[in-house]
Amino acid sequence: MNKLNNAKRAAVVAALVEGNSVRATARMTGVSKPTILKLLVDLGAACAKFSDATIRNLKTKRVQCDEIWQFCYSKQKNVPADKRGQFWLR
Repeated sequence: MNKLNNAKRAAVVAALVEGNSVRATARMTGVSKPTILKLLVDLGAACAKFSDATIRNLKTKRVQCDEIWQFCYSKQKNVPADKRGQFWLR
C-alpha cells in the first residue's frame, strides 16, 4: 500500500481548505479521490480529538456561531400570495 508523505497531505488539505472540490483536488495533486476521502476522515478524527482535548472549561460571555444558509423554494418577492407568512417543508 502506498502512503502519502506529509507534503502531499498538506497539499491536499490546502486545496480543500481553499474551496476546491474533491475531484479538482485529485486532478491538481495527483492523489486519487478515495485516498482524499480517507484523508478527510482521518483529518476529521484528528480535529475532533484535538478540540476535545484542548477546548475545555471556557469561561465565555459570548459565543458566535455562523449559520449555514440554504435556499428553499423562492425569494420573498416571488412567494405566491396564498403562501405568504407560512413556513413549510416539502
